[in-house]
Formats: sequence, structure tokens, C-alpha cells
Amino acid sequence: MTETKQLPPITLTQVDRDRLERLAEANMAIFPRTSDYLAREVARAITVSDDDLGQRFVGMGSWVNYRDNNTGKTRQITLVYPDKADIAAGKISVLTPIGAALIGMSVDQSIEWQTPLGDPRSLTVLSVERLPASADLPPQSVSADSF
Repeated sequence: MTETKQLPPITLTQVDRDRLERLAEANMAIFPRTSDYLAREVARAITVSDDDLGQRFVGMGSWVNYRDNNTGKTRQITLVYPDKADIAAGKISVLTPIGAALIGMSVDQSIEWQTPLGDPRSLTVLSVERLPASADLPPQSVSADSF
């Protein structure tokens, strides 16, 4: 399977972009595949101001309703930094494959990727609600231990 799918455009605020770059770099030794994937997603993102991001794009602290295209099931989550993750509460870390796939996506966009085991996955963003910017800020000092 050598076919490469076109990745959908993604959009981030400058603040999210800067923090996510540092997060990916700080965690490269611990979570190399997901950190590398997150770094590549951040690098290809279009950067906009907070005001321009609006409610259509998934940013940090966003409440997201998405469909797993492999199973057809929908799920509602909040995208958070690793230190705020709580699967039981629906808070998914951006440093997971699904979290890294969701960041910067917009309503009605779909993305395909492979899991660490090589299984194909696909999801579609159904709705997004941006929470206040301060809802899930990472710790001030960025290190692998912080996340």
C-alpha cells in the first residue's frame, strides 16, 4: 500500500502552534511516533489569529464531535494537553494519534492515517466548540516531565 492520500488543510492559532511545537519536541524521546506525527501536522498548518479561528477549527481546549469512519461510531471529546488527559471524562491528549489527527481540522473535514501498528484509521469532524483560551493551558515550563 504505497498510495499517499492528500492531507486536508489544517489551521492553528500562533499560540497553539508554538506550544504544540514545544510539546512535540519535548516528547520525541518518549513518544517518538506520535510526537513526530504531531510535529508534521503543526509544520503544515496555516496560522491565524485567535479571532480568525472561530468555532469551525479544532484547537486546544476545543470540544469536538467526530465520527470514526472505520466503525461509524461518533464520539464527543475535549482536546487537551497530556497533563489534563482523562479518558473517562472525555479529555483526550493531543499527544495521542487521534488527538494529533484532530488538531487544526475543521467541521466536515476527514483525515486518514495509520496507527502505530499500521492499521488504517479515518475520522471526520462533525462539530467543534472552542472553549476559552485559558481552559487547558499547558504548564509554563515545557519539558518531557511536564506532560
